[in-house]
Amino acid sequence: MLAPSQQPAYAIEARGLDKTYRGQGKAAAVHALKTVDLTIPRGSFFGLLGPNGAGKSTFINILGGLVNKSGGTASIWGHDIDADPMNARGAIGIVPQEINMDPFFSPAETLELQAGYYGVPKSERRTEEILRAVGLWDKRDAYARTLSGGMKRRLLVAKAMVHSPPVIVLDEPTAGVDVDLRRQLWDYVRSLHAQGVTIVLTTHYLEEAQELCDTIAIINHGHVIACEPTPQLVGRLDRKTLVVTPQAALSPPLRGFEDVTFAMRPTGAFALTYKTSKHSVEELLDRVRAAGVAIKDLSIEEPDLEDVFVELTSGQ
Repeated sequence: MLAPSQQPAYAIEARGLDKTYRGQGKAAAVHALKTVDLTIPRGSFFGLLGPNGAGKSTFINILGGLVNKSGGTASIWGHDIDADPMNARGAIGIVPQEINMDPFFSPAETLELQAGYYGVPKSERRTEEILRAVGLWDKRDAYARTLSGGMKRRLLVAKAMVHSPPVIVLDEPTAGVDVDLRRQLWDYVRSLHAQGVTIVLTTHYLEEAQELCDTIAIINHGHVIACEPTPQLVGRLDRKTLVVTPQAALSPPLRGFEDVTFAMRPTGAFALTYKTSKHSVEELLDRVRAAGVAIKDLSIEEPDLEDVFVELTSGQ
């Protein structure tokens, strides 16, 4: 890997990236990407989120050389995918959403073959190191078809690492993986990131994205509708919820809260959802006491990434 001073500022850079799939027969053409501008900083843990059909897989497949773009430019680690395709492909490792491997090859054979595709000399291959890192060394000689779903997922990660790329794209890597294997996988991915590898993650587990990613982009209908540091993105929603548990049961509705959203909870508590730009907790608590409510307990619920995601994508 290049010294930091020689490395590009962006691991991935797309400018005006466009893709239209031509219709077959009577089917209409599909405009999957619409002049997408997206820059992924070197060394980041970047989340690329969006509903099904939003354009995420098209974006990844263009980077991986599986789909031809209709317009715009894209570069990986400073290498244009058209002008310098060999170095661009060599700078990225993609872990696909679909499990795709030869069922009659063992994990060791799979990695050796993949390293050969990338021209890695035998003396520089890291088959044992990688298989140990993903917890598959003890299965190195087993047929791939005998591996569990979680093991196959980890083998896909291993395949993406054979040429030591500075950029790894994980497309739904924990789909169908149990909790323990998911934790092992994230431990390994975190270790790669700590070594300076740029990680790009697509996932439907939004809590994973919020925990892992320092920056998140949301794509919908082929457009990037948000791209911000994760705390800033989560902080977009101008609302919080004050949950109050009263000493005695209430008989709703509670008057004096028409300017906020009032809702009873099955536990007997009530929730006041308010705009933080218009109301404060102190003000609302004063109003609760003025309404004659004796407070037993209270808590504040913050919006999370799922709330932001739903609000942004449902508004499109």
